[in-house]
Amino acid sequence: MGVFDSLVDQDETVAMLKEATIAAKDSSDESQNMVHAWLFTGPPGSGRSNTALAFAAALICPDSGCNNCINCTTALRGTHADVELMKTEGLSIKIDEVRDLITRASWTPSVAQYRVVIIEDADRLTESAANALLKAIEEPGLRTVWLLCAPTLSDVLPTIRSRTRNLTLRTPSVAAVTKLLVAESIPVQVAEFSARASQGHIGRARYLAKSPEARTRRTDILKLPLTISDIASAFKCAALLVDAAKAEAESEAEKRNDLETAALKEAWGQQGTRVVQGGAKAIKELEKEQKSRQTRMVRDYLDRALLDIATFFRDVLLMQSGMESVDSLINGDMVREIKIVASATTTEATLSKLEAIMKTRSNLSRNAAPLLAVEALMVQLR
Repeated sequence: MGVFDSLVDQDETVAMLKEATIAAKDSSDESQNMVHAWLFTGPPGSGRSNTALAFAAALICPDSGCNNCINCTTALRGTHADVELMKTEGLSIKIDEVRDLITRASWTPSVAQYRVVIIEDADRLTESAANALLKAIEEPGLRTVWLLCAPTLSDVLPTIRSRTRNLTLRTPSVAAVTKLLVAESIPVQVAEFSARASQGHIGRARYLAKSPEARTRRTDILKLPLTISDIASAFKCAALLVDAAKAEAESEAEKRNDLETAALKEAWGQQGTRVVQGGAKAIKELEKEQKSRQTRMVRDYLDRALLDIATFFRDVLLMQSGMESVDSLINGDMVREIKIVASATTTEATLSKLEAIMKTRSNLSRNAAPLLAVEALMVQLR
C-alpha cells in the first residue's frame, strides 16, 4: 500500500502525481510532469492537505512513496526534516511567518532529494505575506518544492496562480466515503448517513460517524428554522446558534490553551508566578494566537451549521420540483418535516432562502459580526 492509496476518489490526481514523482527521480527526464510549485484546490473535505502530504512523502521517499519507510511515516506526520508544514488555526497567515518559512525553505535538503514546503491554507495569506511568497516562488531553489492548498483558484493571487501547476480535487462520492467508513468498522447505516450528511467531507463524515452527540446536535440545528414564527423567535434562534458555536469553541479551546500555556511557561523556566525575562512577552503572544484561533473556531462551527441548514432547504427544493427520491435526499431522516415545508412555500421562496444562507456564509468569511449576520439570516428564513 503506497502513500497515495489513502486518497479517496481522486484517481486522476493520483495518476498525475505519480507521473510527477517518477519525473522528479529521473534526472534525464525533460518532460513538464514535475514543476517546482503546485496549487491543490478543491472543496473542504476533498483532501487537499492529505494530497500535499502524500506527494511530499513520495518525493522524499527512495521508493517513491512506499508508506513503510521512516521517510514516508515522518513526512505524513509533518515531522520530516526536509518537509516544512505551515498550517494556521488563526484568521490569517502574516508576513513574518512567511519570511521565516522562506528562510527555512532555502536550506539544503538534509537527507532527501528535495526540500518540500506545504502551506495548508494559502487562502489565508495576507496580501503582504502573499507578495513575499510570490517572490520566493518566482526565484525557486534548485531542490525546493512548494505545495500550496486553497479552496479555489480565486482564493490566491493571480500572480501566484500563474506560477504554480494547479490540480483540482473533486468532492468524494457518497459511495466512496461510505466504503471508507465501513472499512473503519463503522456500521453501514451510520456510515451511509454520515457520508450523505457530510456531503463528501471526509473529516466531517468521520466525526459524525463516531459521535452520536454530533449527529443529535446536527438534527437540532436543522430543526431550528422550523421554530421561527416571528421576529422574536428568529432572534432567539440566532442567539441559540451563536451561543452553541461559542460554547463548543470555548470547550475545545480551553484544554488546548491550558496545555500550551503550561508548556510555554515551563520552556521559559517559570518559577512560581515569575517568568524569566522575555517569557511574559512570549505568553502574551501565545494568548493572542489562542484568541484568534478561538474566533476562527466559532466561525467554522457557524459555517458548518449553515451548510447543514442549506442541505435541508436543498431537499425542500427537490421535493417542490418533484425530483426527490430516497437516494437524492441528504436528510432522509427528516422526510416528514421536508414535506411540510415544501407544501407550505414556493420554489422561489426556497431559492431565496438558500441564497440568503450562502450570502451569510460569505459575510462571516469577511469578518461580519456573527450574531448580527445570523440574526439577519434567521429573519429571512422565518
